[in-house]
Amino acid sequence: MLRVGMLTSGGDCQGLNAAMRGVAKTLYEQVDEVEIYGFIDGYRGLIEFDYRYMSPAQFSGILTLGGTILGTSRQPFKNMLDPIEGSSMTKLEAMITSYRRLNLDCLVTLGGNGTHKTAKLLADHDLNVIGLPKTIDNDLWGTDKSFGFQSAVDIATSVIDGIHTTATSHGRIFIIELMGHNVGWLTLHAGVAGGADVILIPEIPYRVESVARAISARSSQKKRFSIIAMAEGAIEASEADLSREELKLARSTMEYPSVAYRLAAQLDAEMGQEIRVTVPGHFQRGGTPCPYDRVLATRCGCYGAELILKGEFGYMVGVHDNVMVKVPLEEVAGRLKSVPLDNDLVTFARRSGIFFGDE
Repeated sequence: MLRVGMLTSGGDCQGLNAAMRGVAKTLYEQVDEVEIYGFIDGYRGLIEFDYRYMSPAQFSGILTLGGTILGTSRQPFKNMLDPIEGSSMTKLEAMITSYRRLNLDCLVTLGGNGTHKTAKLLADHDLNVIGLPKTIDNDLWGTDKSFGFQSAVDIATSVIDGIHTTATSHGRIFIIELMGHNVGWLTLHAGVAGGADVILIPEIPYRVESVARAISARSSQKKRFSIIAMAEGAIEASEADLSREELKLARSTMEYPSVAYRLAAQLDAEMGQEIRVTVPGHFQRGGTPCPYDRVLATRCGCYGAELILKGEFGYMVGVHDNVMVKVPLEEVAGRLKSVPLDNDLVTFARRSGIFFGDE
C-alpha cells in the first residue's frame, strides 16, 4: 500500500488542481493500491491534522478548474519552530506527528518560495517530500517556468490590450500595476506582449524624470497616449540601496495606496498630462488555467509521481529547456529567481524602443 499526502500552500494560482490530478492519475495507473490524503488549507491542515481521504473520483474533472480543491493558506516559515497556542508542541513537531500518524510514504507540497523552505525543513527531519513549483511570480529557483505564470501573463496582457483602446481614445497616460511580488517576470512578459511603452520592474530601478522624458518623447512624435506596465515591487532609484526591511517600512508609510498611484502623482507634477491607474490585482491569479499551464502542471505532477515511485525524495520538480528535472530542495529553499539584467527579453525590448525608466 502506497500512502501519499498532498497540500497546496501560499497564494493560489491556476494549475494547482491540474498538478494534483497529474500526481494522482499517474500513481493510480502505476500502483495497485494507493491511498491519497489531502491536507486542508496547506500546512495549517498538516499542523492541525485536518485532512480528508481523497478517492480517485475527486481527481476527475479538475484539469480546467482554477484555485485549489484543498484550500490554501499562508503559514510563514519563520514561525514553524514556534509552539502551537495552548500546546508545548511546535508547528514543526505537529507536522511531523501528522505525517507519522497517517503512516505516509511521501508528502507532495505544491507552492512557491515559502512552501519550499518549509518542505526542506520537513525533509531535513527525515520526511519524504516532493515539491511542485507553483507561482504566478515565476520566481522559484531551479525551474524555467512555474505553473500559474503563463495564465497570469495571459490575463495581464488582456488587461493591457483593453486599456489600449481607452488610452487611445482619450490621449491619456495609463499606469497598469501588475503582480509579481519582488520580481518583474510577469510585468516584463505581459508588458512586451501587450505593447507597453514603458516597463518598470524591481530589477531595474527607475527615475521619474526618465519616465517623464520617455513619455514626452512620444508626445513629440504625435503619439496621443502612453502605456506604463509597472510591477507592484518596482522601486525608484532613490530606494535601490534600501534593505528589504527598510523598503518595507518605507512602503508602509507611503501616502499612496501603491507604487502606481505614487508614480501617477509624480508624473502629474512633472508633466501635467492626464494620468489614470489600473490595478487588476488578484484577478491575475484567478480563473481557469490556460492550456500551457494545464500541460506544464500535468507534466510536473506526473514527474513528481515518478520520483515517488522511484523512492527519490527531497526534490522539487522543475523544467529546464523544456525537459523535466529534479532539483534538490536545498538548492531551491531561500533563493529568489530575479530577472537578470542581461535577459534577452529585456535586451530585445530595449532595442524595440521600450523604456525601462533608467535611460
